[in-house]
Amino acid sequence: MKNLPLILFACAVLFLVSPKGWSDDFQKGWDALGKRDYAAAFRKWKTLAEQGNAKAMFLVGAMCYDGKGIAQDHRQAAHWYRIAAEQGDARSRYALGAMYYDGVGVSQDIPEAITWYRLAAVQGYVLAQHAMGTIYEKGRGVVQDHRQAAYWYKLAAKQAYAPAQHNLGLLYYAGQGVGRDLKKAVKWFRLSAEQEVAEAQFLLGWMYYKGEGMPRDDKETAFWYRRAASHGLAVAQTNFGLLCLKGRGVSQNFAEAFAWFKRAAEQGEGIAQINLGLLYLRGQGVTQDHRQAEYWFRVAADQGMPSAQVNLGMLYECGRGMPQDYVSAHMWYSIGTSQGHTPAARHRDMIEKRMSPSQINKAQQRAREWMVKHNSF
Repeated sequence: MKNLPLILFACAVLFLVSPKGWSDDFQKGWDALGKRDYAAAFRKWKTLAEQGNAKAMFLVGAMCYDGKGIAQDHRQAAHWYRIAAEQGDARSRYALGAMYYDGVGVSQDIPEAITWYRLAAVQGYVLAQHAMGTIYEKGRGVVQDHRQAAYWYKLAAKQAYAPAQHNLGLLYYAGQGVGRDLKKAVKWFRLSAEQEVAEAQFLLGWMYYKGEGMPRDDKETAFWYRRAASHGLAVAQTNFGLLCLKGRGVSQNFAEAFAWFKRAAEQGEGIAQINLGLLYLRGQGVTQDHRQAEYWFRVAADQGMPSAQVNLGMLYECGRGMPQDYVSAHMWYSIGTSQGHTPAARHRDMIEKRMSPSQINKAQQRAREWMVKHNSF
């Protein structure tokens, strides 16, 4: 929840609707804000805040927090939020709770944060309801309680708050705090996905792929994976790449598969890195390049991916794109074997028949050194 205070000023603008009917000074503050004259807006609203206007106090607190129109001052932000919160302003209660939760402008105090979150949530403030759901789901400052998490997520989800819809879908999918209900999981994932929450889009695609809560549909799987992938979600980029590779739900297209694998691989997605290496190795969707194949296999292998370790061993064993090197091949096969990978053990046993005892000892030593370095024991 560390990012919550960072959006407070945006929330001020979002949740304070049209200023019609407000005082002239309030209107002048909005006019100044529209012109990005933050200092003028701050002056107008501070005058109203000093007169006891809770809405103005919230805006002044938000501007102090973000350093809009005044030097950033988190303590002053907490000061104004507290006064407004004590007057019953839900946004300020939520904002003050967020500051206590993260220890920004005040000493961190989770119970105090929960107190203010709860007060705002009871008033129907959607961000506070979602925060309460997260607190109960994670069990931070309270006993973990998925029923309570579901209760608060549901309140926020019914207000069309997309992250709460996603989280409620997860609870229905797992049967945590609610009875497991795949159709309800689909419902909430879809509502969240339609608001462009990438994780919900991916999960909706996954449920179409598995045929959970609805009939299996490769085209719908591809549709939702692509939407999630376009938001930069690495796992979705990988899975959509696999669909392009296999021609499921979309036409087979190695070049497109390569493009999506590369995006995901650059974010550290191991499966994408392996598949990118394979495309380079085979020259599918890209010019064949054994050096690039080795590079991506190694990146994935260093993350502990056993299939990448076997692929890297095979490159060394066959001398593809590099000098033949049985010691390095045995080393990678041994590392894969240590993770219970059966093909790795089979390759290791076969190559040992062509190696001298000293070569085997050297390979085993190098494998042990790699595992110590990468905490793989």
